[in-house]
Amino acid sequence: MLVGRLSLVRQAVGRRRGLLSKIPKRSYAAITDLRQLPQPGDKLHGFTVQRTKSVPELQLAAVQFQHDKTGADYIHVARDDKNNVFAIGFKTNPNDDTGVPHILEHTTLCGSEKYPVRDPFFKMLNRSLSNFMNAFTSGDHTTYPFATTNRVDYNNLMDVYMDATLRPLLQESDFKQEGWRVGPEDPADPNSPLLFKGVVYNEMKGQMSDSSYLYYIRFQDHILPALHNSGGDPIKIPGLTLEQLRAFHKDHYNPSNAKIFTYGDISVGEHLSRLNEKLSAHEKSNRDQDLRGPITLTESKEITVPGPIDPLTDKEAQHKTSVSWIMNDTVDVVETFALRIMSTYLLDGYGSPLYQGLIDEKLGSDFSPNTGFDTSTKKGIFSVGLQNVRQEDLKKVQEKIHEVLQNVHEKGFDPKKIEGILHQLELALKHKTATFGMGVMNGLTPAWFNGVDPFDALSWEETVSKFKERYSKGGYLESLLKQYLLDANTLTFTMEPDRNYGQNLAQEESARLAAELIKVGGEEKARESLFEEELKLLEIQEKARHQDLSCLPTVKVDDIPREMERKPLQHGKIGNVPVQWRTAPTNGLTYFRAVNTLEDLPEELRMYLPLFTDAILRLGTPSKSMEELEDLIKLKTGGIKASTHVSTSPRSLEITEEGLVFSGYCLDNNVPDMLELLRTVLMETNFYAVSKLRTLIQGIASGFVNSLAESGHNFARTFAAAHLTPAARANEVMGGMTQVRLISNLAATEVYNDALEKLRQIAKFAARQNNLRVAITCGTESVSANEAAVQKFIDSLPIAHTPQRTTPLFDFEAPAKAFFPLPYQVSYTSMCLKTVPYVHKDGAALQMLSQLLTHKHLHHEIREKGGAYGGGAFHRGAGGIFGFYSYRDPNVPNTLKVMEGAGDYAMQRQWTERDLEEAKLSVFQGVDAPTSVSEEGMIYFLDGITDEMRQIRREQLLDVAVNDVREVAQKYLIDQIRRNQTAVAVLGELKEWCDESWSVFPLSLDPTGSASAEKITL
Repeated sequence: MLVGRLSLVRQAVGRRRGLLSKIPKRSYAAITDLRQLPQPGDKLHGFTVQRTKSVPELQLAAVQFQHDKTGADYIHVARDDKNNVFAIGFKTNPNDDTGVPHILEHTTLCGSEKYPVRDPFFKMLNRSLSNFMNAFTSGDHTTYPFATTNRVDYNNLMDVYMDATLRPLLQESDFKQEGWRVGPEDPADPNSPLLFKGVVYNEMKGQMSDSSYLYYIRFQDHILPALHNSGGDPIKIPGLTLEQLRAFHKDHYNPSNAKIFTYGDISVGEHLSRLNEKLSAHEKSNRDQDLRGPITLTESKEITVPGPIDPLTDKEAQHKTSVSWIMNDTVDVVETFALRIMSTYLLDGYGSPLYQGLIDEKLGSDFSPNTGFDTSTKKGIFSVGLQNVRQEDLKKVQEKIHEVLQNVHEKGFDPKKIEGILHQLELALKHKTATFGMGVMNGLTPAWFNGVDPFDALSWEETVSKFKERYSKGGYLESLLKQYLLDANTLTFTMEPDRNYGQNLAQEESARLAAELIKVGGEEKARESLFEEELKLLEIQEKARHQDLSCLPTVKVDDIPREMERKPLQHGKIGNVPVQWRTAPTNGLTYFRAVNTLEDLPEELRMYLPLFTDAILRLGTPSKSMEELEDLIKLKTGGIKASTHVSTSPRSLEITEEGLVFSGYCLDNNVPDMLELLRTVLMETNFYAVSKLRTLIQGIASGFVNSLAESGHNFARTFAAAHLTPAARANEVMGGMTQVRLISNLAATEVYNDALEKLRQIAKFAARQNNLRVAITCGTESVSANEAAVQKFIDSLPIAHTPQRTTPLFDFEAPAKAFFPLPYQVSYTSMCLKTVPYVHKDGAALQMLSQLLTHKHLHHEIREKGGAYGGGAFHRGAGGIFGFYSYRDPNVPNTLKVMEGAGDYAMQRQWTERDLEEAKLSVFQGVDAPTSVSEEGMIYFLDGITDEMRQIRREQLLDVAVNDVREVAQKYLIDQIRRNQTAVAVLGELKEWCDESWSVFPLSLDPTGSASAEKITL
């Protein structure tokens, strides 16, 4: 997968038992005491210790080793954390745009010498209790990480990962499946058209359909031409051969070019012996030490490229433009930290200078995709830009950027704002997360691969102290701003809309396909051989479904404790408000959450709840601007949030709780200030600020464009489920395509008075004592003070009643098949069915069925054969929805056929005990996920699911038998599909197969053609 926001991440979670539980618990001091760790110069298991470092502020110690034989670089981070992490990475500078690092990442995981089964990576997903398993292709390196709390699992996965990366098979069939090939769309149809296929090829077609991703990639092409597109450009991907792929692996995937990372409470000695066993089988080889950086701007440049139209934004405001500067050498971690502070000051929040100077001035709807300080290469790059800019405003944007920067330099950096930024960093360190080790790995790796001393990257307190020392002398940030921004050359990069962009892309692909066919004698001559090759690949894929997997290691269901781990909760009242207390070590922080339930709210207000939650943290109050409020929030809290709340009763799918959730966290002594800030935004927000609401709505509409391209499958399944249960319907109204249409319509018509009136009505009952409940997580020493602060907060709220619904909820057409046309080259699909509430015994078997179908059927049919980037089944145990989905899918008719037949497949398949064992392991990756202290007790607080209910469900999951799976497949899949009790939703390019049986819902930001804001009904 591609790293960052552009890709799906497969997560699975687990617990530790077995061997690990027999080891005496060591104290934090013992695990991180440098005196008990290997010392510089020590030689152990084929490694030599280079250096050590204690980082007390992060409660960790680090040891760096070098492998004597191969020169492999290895860092172990010791910390009292049972969620152990492993990663191996390689420098993989691409020399062209064929996507060789990305395709190699995929094919590497398709089988190795020790594990010669097809696709061991996906096979291990349900033979493991890992809480994270993935691989990342970054711009200049590729990383293979995992995390697990089970020691046997850790050793299993390390062995698979090391063998996969260092000794992969790289077979032709895997290259064709994962990379690219030419083949028939439907191998069963001799007249089927020939087309380019392949998982990565289709993934990147989907990426390139996203105008934000395309803008970023084209920008990278010009500012970092030495660093080619590691993900691959579909135009160039067919230029890659299997021989080139194998050569790239030989040159880059060797121990001498590797960086290895381990983290957690497992002894480093255990790691060393296992790593040495794998590495010593190799000789010293080439190391890619090429640190590629951006261009040198000897003069300012302007570049313009074409791009697609965004369907949900103003047709007259379709330009994206940015101004960029080449910054410092990122090896200087103190200056890099200072420039990050400067970037945060300039860009972060509604009160930031560049937000106010550009977006508040209505020059664009949101920052451009490349905006920010990028430190992922040898030289940093700082960019500021906007999207949804009118052509006549392009120069104005560029001038305004320079004007804002000049004003900041002249006025100086506000010390209180800098203090607030540093306070946020302090709280981020104190906040205990369940994925701390993964965070360390993700923070360390990019810098490590680009010449930054990894120990410097870990030394947070030293870096901050040095920054404060320089900052205290005065003028430090101002001098950096002048040096790197005001006195430097720039690259101005603009993407202009081309209404024929999609059509031109399709024509280019057709011409490229024709040229590819000419190479093999033309289409007629090639058709027979290409059909034969496709059938051979299908045969290989089919055989793999029944392959002997006994060579793959696995943990066992017996490793899963039958008793769940419970977190004690206390319940009481403050006044008449129910309060849940979770007392635990929190590092001096208090976490606050409150739910205000809203019953029978009129539809016209209900639809505006999401906008309300955004508006209270955007519009400011009559006495305080949002800039002033943001400054206080940063100085006193780790952030306050508001969101909508929808929950299904664990006992009945027809009973739903809806409302609003407010949350925040802060240092214990700042709780009164945090609650006063929350009261302020809830009770005093200025809902007459038309201009600021306009800016907010335009930004949300712009964000939907990116959300649909990234998470179209989530929107598809939200809509498909909408008519099945009241909660699913509420989720669609407040977070699905209905919300997309509402906000897009508001952005198009720019009629905001009605919206503001609805927000004012919601404000009257959004914060109130009645129908409120509160949850607090803190240390025992803070309970008394927090109780007093919460009492004061509750007393400040009114007693209010919601307006009662007098008209029925608007009626969903609930079509059996809904299609949303979008200008993407691939599609997102979902089919959903109604099942049972949480406490029903069938829920456990349905959960197992979803995993069995995903791993044993849908992955093969939708991804491997169909060419989609992803596909599977899911069961929402707390929501009563069973469904199927596909992601970046080039072949929707085939996918729908597979989904419709999934129940029959489940009945006909002779499930084995091994199949069921794997499904249970996969399910418990989620059930036993490590949780942050702030999330403990939230399942009960938000959804009413008690520990007793969870324990019963746990036992039901462990006890599911094959007959249980077959029964639910018949009852909930086959029978409902036969009765047409399903709903399907597809987002993507409108094609011939979408006939009159489909209900088509065009998405276009056109005021003359869209539904009125009062009737955004589907």
